[in-house]
Amino acid sequence: MQYFTRLAVIGAGAWGSALAQTARRAGRQVCLWAHEPETARAITEDHANPDYLPDVALDPGITATADLAQALAGAEAVLLVTPAQHLATVGAQAAAHWPLGRGGRPVPAVICAKGIALDSGRLMSQEAARVLPAGTPLAALSGPTFAAEVARGLPTAVTLACADAELGAALVETLGGPSFRPYLSDDLIGAEVGGAVKNVLAIACGIVEGRGLGDNARAALITRGLAEITRLAVALGGQPGTVMGLCGLGDLMLTASSLQSRNYSLGVAVGQGHSAAQVMAGRRAVTEGVSTAQALAGLAETLGVEMPICQAVNAIVHQDADLDDTISGLLNRPFKMEGN
Repeated sequence: MQYFTRLAVIGAGAWGSALAQTARRAGRQVCLWAHEPETARAITEDHANPDYLPDVALDPGITATADLAQALAGAEAVLLVTPAQHLATVGAQAAAHWPLGRGGRPVPAVICAKGIALDSGRLMSQEAARVLPAGTPLAALSGPTFAAEVARGLPTAVTLACADAELGAALVETLGGPSFRPYLSDDLIGAEVGGAVKNVLAIACGIVEGRGLGDNARAALITRGLAEITRLAVALGGQPGTVMGLCGLGDLMLTASSLQSRNYSLGVAVGQGHSAAQVMAGRRAVTEGVSTAQALAGLAETLGVEMPICQAVNAIVHQDADLDDTISGLLNRPFKMEGN
């Protein structure tokens, strides 16, 4: 079966480093682009990324650079692993150096960022299509993944979404192995919506934990949050069944229940009385759900999609809404039929 031998991984945070490690484990050649030259040096010379993926030894075969042109040179496929709000900017810079494959066509891009563009409400695939060379084939990788566990080779399953079945199968063969199992889907929209919205719901679940509202409340919130993911995915043209899989329910269960999750842990701190700004100020890594909450609030209103939990998170994080009043507002919503 076809697979890609040479990969460029654009973004050397925890997830980008873990995916580079995964690709090397699968036997691929990997060049990893880092925004900070010191990160690139640490990865190449010390085989470590202490700022973003501490205590994980990286494969010595991973090379890293702060030069986009060098990272992309000769790549047969590109993994875009920048923070969601920077994907368009970095993608536009990468477009000038984008490699060409067979027949002079642009090589495929695999979107590994989870979020919604704050300034436009676009999904990451829409942002990529806007800035990458015309005709660049697109796929999305999403699912329940803590970067450190993936980097260490612990068992992980993900969704690889691609409208082109042949390309999708090649990408699965490229990245897959015994400890990293991609499951193929043709629903790019559903996979992206699941990965983006679950970060906002994880903040909400963290608030429930931090406020001491109990496990029953968290289970209810996860279930009703899944309904919000489904409504938005369908409104954008996705398939409801997609979000019941790894890239929706699976990712939500993981992210909304562990302090390893930056979104969940932020929510816990907010529930305990800290502001989101205070928590963010003490972090180097990006907490994607903060920006996604604001983007979702506008997108849901534009589409007329009911997303009360996500709207509540946005109100708390960005509008200084009173925590107890906001929770009370959710608990006092009208009763309705389940499934709606």
